[in-house]
Amino acid sequence: MTPLHRQFPPGFVWGVATSSFQIEGAAHEDGKGESIWDRFCRQPGAIADASNGDVACDHFHRLESDLDLIASLGVNAYRFSIAWPRVQPQGHGEFNPKGLDFYERLVDGLKARGIQAWATLNHWDLPQGLQDRGGWNDRDTVHRFVDYARHVNARLGDRLAGITTHNEPWVIATLGHDQGNFAPGIKSRKIATQVSHHLLLSHGLALQALRADGAKSPLGIVLNLASTVPATAMPADIAAADLADSRGRRWYTDPLFKGHYPADVMAELGADAPVVHDGDLAAIAQPMDYLGVNYYTRTVVSASGEDWNAKGRGLPVSDMDWEIYPQGLTDLLCLLKRDYPGLPPVYITENGGAFKDDALQHGRVQDDDRIAYLREHIGAVARAMAQGVPMAGYMVWSLMDNFEWSSGYLKRFGIVHVDYATQARTPKASAAWYRAFLRDWRG
Repeated sequence: MTPLHRQFPPGFVWGVATSSFQIEGAAHEDGKGESIWDRFCRQPGAIADASNGDVACDHFHRLESDLDLIASLGVNAYRFSIAWPRVQPQGHGEFNPKGLDFYERLVDGLKARGIQAWATLNHWDLPQGLQDRGGWNDRDTVHRFVDYARHVNARLGDRLAGITTHNEPWVIATLGHDQGNFAPGIKSRKIATQVSHHLLLSHGLALQALRADGAKSPLGIVLNLASTVPATAMPADIAAADLADSRGRRWYTDPLFKGHYPADVMAELGADAPVVHDGDLAAIAQPMDYLGVNYYTRTVVSASGEDWNAKGRGLPVSDMDWEIYPQGLTDLLCLLKRDYPGLPPVYITENGGAFKDDALQHGRVQDDDRIAYLREHIGAVARAMAQGVPMAGYMVWSLMDNFEWSSGYLKRFGIVHVDYATQARTPKASAAWYRAFLRDWRG
């Protein structure tokens, strides 16, 4: 059998990923404005450990040493996000040159170390100044995002290996505006569907604008996707799983690749369906240079509506209680290839596991569960590639332990341990495994 590292071609992109709010800190420095997550963290009960992102991993002040840390892993790519309120404090009006200075140092530092820079423009931290004007529910935010995208591209675009418009629009729309357990904490299905449409529209219009500006970087979007399967072979469960797949996956991929929303979800939404203007869907369906896929687990659906509990069934789960199911990644990728002929190159832009490994023993963390998770999911990517899926890269979530949104600092996804009291970084056994895997891959 061919060794795993031999199943990936030269030129494959291997990286680690982070996001601005989760690691940067410096929440009020160098002119940065307030984000919706800064505000949300102040709501009593919103964050499990009542923490916030004011300091996080203090990456803002530890940039050079963190860049050295990334380089030490042997990766050839680093995916990060730009904090919109650091670049434009209110999300409208004046831009803040000092904000982009930080990202310029980051991008140039990566280039000096021979590492590709993959920038995400929106990883959930919308400026609070825009939220105060209606946020993503307001169509004007679409145009403010396009302005912001053009501004970033003008300064950094010549040095970026990829520009991602949005990270996981489903999370922003559903968790932020329907379930309300993520910022900005709104609970309205009608608003959530409109938000999802505006996110997709802003993506399409940004691609049009960046290309008109002569953007040199490949342009794409990152979606969190799962393979969705019925709990049983009963027709009712199969129908429920099909609808869930339409709500979660096809609600985003159909407009991006086919220029329309799934008819079954539109019918279900009724009066809660989004307002779509003439030309919107054509704008959303701009050709993309790549698709980013974030995968953590599969979704199992029962017509009864009860949660299918992997842990209760004795199946392996991560510390998030998410089922560990690598085959779901292969299934998902093959499904995308089947449903969307002409699929652009696909990058796994996030994949990783949270495990209870926060205890340093003799200066090391032996996170065997995470090593197994990464090995098995990289194997799942190789199987998809062998079936003709145009895979181009894989990035581990995450470089380091960080602020895990509503879970605060209680869940650790990093391949590098962070002691939040001292900010000391300690590569875990999984970091050593990944480094050795990449060394073997290079041959």
